[in-house]
Amino acid sequence: MTRPVRVIIGLVLLAMGALWTLQGLGYVGGSGMSGHVIWAVIGPIVAVAGLGLALARPRRR
Repeated sequence: MTRPVRVIIGLVLLAMGALWTLQGLGYVGGSGMSGHVIWAVIGPIVAVAGLGLALARPRRR
């Protein structure tokens, strides 16, 4: 996977994780996910994974 693709996917995951966290904590309403604590747990995990993917260096061959 090329670096720009990894960065874009990582940033999308970071944004999704942040949104899920805010929904789980009840700050963003209007969804079935709003107010459910499980999304406040899953959100940061996805956000950290996205950040790691965006910042990861490619391996050398």
